Amino acid sequence: MHVSPNKKIYFASDVHLGLFPKEKSDLREKHFVEWLDTIKADAEALFLVGDIFDFWYEYRKVVPKGFIRFLGKLAEITDSGIPVHFFAGNHDIWLNDYLSKEAGVILHMEPFITSINRKTFYIAHGDGLGPGDYSYKILRKIFTSPTMQFLFSKIHPNIAFDFGHWWSKQSRYSKGLFDDFLGTDKEFLILYALEILKKQPVDFFIFGHRHIPMEIEMGNSQFVNLGEWISAYTYASFDGQKLELKSFKKDFDSNHIVRSKIQIK
Repeated sequence: MHVSPNKKIYFASDVHLGLFPKEKSDLREKHFVEWLDTIKADAEALFLVGDIFDFWYEYRKVVPKGFIRFLGKLAEITDSGIPVHFFAGNHDIWLNDYLSKEAGVILHMEPFITSINRKTFYIAHGDGLGPGDYSYKILRKIFTSPTMQFLFSKIHPNIAFDFGHWWSKQSRYSKGLFDDFLGTDKEFLILYALEILKKQPVDFFIFGHRHIPMEIEMGNSQFVNLGEWISAYTYASFDGQKLELKSFKKDFDSNHIVRSKIQIK
């Protein structure tokens, strides 16, 4: 992939469309669509790195109600020739082929490694990666099993979606909408990236999942966590040389971005 002059590649994650309460989710969707409108003029490509929806499940002939402004804008962007890469997160893990067929996005269910302007990018939502969190890793295996998905598909959609939104709400609000930074020696995605660097060179790591905007220097590598769109509205852009973490909010305090350096031996 190549970034043309005056073009950029954009990254965003953790929009959680559909998160309770509905009024705030609807307003967040409008703001996110407004952001998509502002970037489409100079976007070379767009990466949506997981948890764009707070809950998502596709029956064979039924998809979730709502999000029409976002889905329409997504289709408009891909119809214009801008590739959109859409990653499954832990809240929208049950993606199937609806978004690829109807909105033209490129789906990713696993971490994606790509070269952009001869720079290696390692991109993933981040759930289930790194050390620890074994209970979730077991739960993820259950959720991704074909048997589990087959059984869930037999539940009436009204009941299934009520349960899915209840589960998602309980999960998000029980942990809190915003995460605390644990330190570079404890953040599991930072530790995961450091392990990857022992095996192969990577110029840029792009993750979501942790609702903390981070810019961490790892020797010659840069680690970025994209933050969230519940409050901070943070995203990243790459102009072919420089990767920057920004916010769509005019009053965003950049001091809320966690910045640190790690020496690579």
